Amino acid sequence: MIRLVGVVVPAHNEQDLLPACLASLRRAARALHGTQVHLVVVADACRDRTASVARRGGAAVITVGARSVGAARAAGVREVLRRARHLDPADVWLATTDADTLVPACWLREHARYGNRGWDAVAGTVRVADWSGYRADVRSLFRARYGTGTGPHTHVHGANLGVRAAAYLRAGGFADLPTAEDRALVAAVSASGGRVCRTRGLTVVTSARREARVPHGFSDYLAELEAASA
Repeated sequence: MIRLVGVVVPAHNEQDLLPACLASLRRAARALHGTQVHLVVVADACRDRTASVARRGGAAVITVGARSVGAARAAGVREVLRRARHLDPADVWLATTDADTLVPACWLREHARYGNRGWDAVAGTVRVADWSGYRADVRSLFRARYGTGTGPHTHVHGANLGVRAAAYLRAGGFADLPTAEDRALVAAVSASGGRVCRTRGLTVVTSARREARVPHGFSDYLAELEAASA
């Protein structure tokens, strides 16, 4: 039974988009009745007001200078595990999202439901709400390549990922990688015998901004699609 949920949000200079992200997470936390929720923002090498914005938004703040999303997520998870040290890691769920992402009100409730059904990790999908600044054919190409339907998928997004703390520890945690730390973790969970659910039934809304925060991340992927459609 999931007794505590920790949410980790890595953030590098995210003072503008972070408030909306945290508001959506607070709504999701209120919907998770009877379960403790700890929200941790990891301010990584920030030169703006990310940390103070996060505190005003109700999050605990960890400050690091790694400039690595893998290291930032790992630091946030360590803080959650410290707060949950009185619990069996099998009863702790770790959810991660990104500062430019909005989660639905059911997000944490659904993560806990998957955990209570025996899954060790859940990889959800993303949806882009605002394609302003992109040609219509870029949006069409994204949809064609991303795929639709209700079945399993091949995507892994740190913006919509959850893992049981026990499985996270067995897998060795988030690697100190500047990108693809989410894929590395899911692969390690699977390799260590964990059950991974890849569902299209759990979707978050993320931005299509051009200013990438990590190399070879979602922004760069959209740039590649734009070049391919030219």
